[in-house]
Amino acid sequence: MPLRRPHLLLIGSIALLLLLALSGLHPYDRTTWILEIFPILIALPVLCATYRRFPLSDLLYALIFCHAVILMAGGAYSYARVPLGFQIEQLLHLSRNPYDKIGHFAQGFVPAIVAREILLRGRYLRPGKMLGFLVVCVVMAISASYELIEWGTAVWLGQGADDFLGSQGDPWDTQSDMLFALIGGCAAISLLSRLHDRQLKKISPAIAPIN
Repeated sequence: MPLRRPHLLLIGSIALLLLLALSGLHPYDRTTWILEIFPILIALPVLCATYRRFPLSDLLYALIFCHAVILMAGGAYSYARVPLGFQIEQLLHLSRNPYDKIGHFAQGFVPAIVAREILLRGRYLRPGKMLGFLVVCVVMAISASYELIEWGTAVWLGQGADDFLGSQGDPWDTQSDMLFALIGGCAAISLLSRLHDRQLKKISPAIAPIN
């Protein structure tokens, strides 16, 4: 007997909580771990509380899960020390661990679908070029806001901010972070819009087709 959607979401939530607990067993730095996984502590209760009133598409739930895993790995090791990042660094002959760029790519990729789903299901916009443009604007606003939060946290923590920022001495880290979020947002719109539209049709049949 195939698992129903609520069962899959319950399994995903339990798996997420287990991974969260595992990431917090022996993090490189406890303060950094708390700061990095804080978005999960906000998002998970909100998703649970709104599931019956505003269930999201399967695609979006899956993307949120993947983004949470990226955040947990970054929090457990600190972004500059994630093993996957060192492997990519060696493979591509880079000068630094690039795992934080994966995080910022996801920071654009996942919120793009979040914004797209809200704008379409709220019937604020129809599918089309203007929708894509405004979704990218939302992505960049989120990325810029996060960079301001990082700046404020760095001022607050002082010397302890290096692990949270993960800049590794790069003077253009803020700009490249926002660039990767932009690339992630554009990639999500280009690659997933049609799949997303098909899933939204099952939830909100009244959504207009692509022009």
